[in-house]
Amino acid sequence: MMAVMLTISAGMIFGQSNKTSTEVLYFKANLCKCKAGACNALQADVDSVIVKYFQKENIEFKVIKLADEANKELVSRFNAKSQTVVIISKKKKKENVIDASAIVADYSKTKDKVRFEAEMRKKISESLVF
Repeated sequence: MMAVMLTISAGMIFGQSNKTSTEVLYFKANLCKCKAGACNALQADVDSVIVKYFQKENIEFKVIKLADEANKELVSRFNAKSQTVVIISKKKKKENVIDASAIVADYSKTKDKVRFEAEMRKKISESLVF
């Protein structure tokens, strides 16, 4: 009976390491109130794509403040500016990075939410199958 429990536990540990974990990073600047509203709306729209289409996936949405000293390494690594969006998928020791900033920039100009959602959904889906 003890051997069965150990086998199941070991299988659970190994099974977890094969899963892909994904982070969607949204870089954000400290902006004046009028500009912050637009940035907050974009942030909410990116997050809503994850909630709407990827509830069953292991995806974490993180807001990274550019001015926060603790984020200096991430900001430098991705050469991030306000509204930079990076999708990072990790599986075992491999990492896949997709920059989705162009999608967000286009959406902020066109306001075409249907196209924005479709393109973000496609990029996030690509990150899950690497």
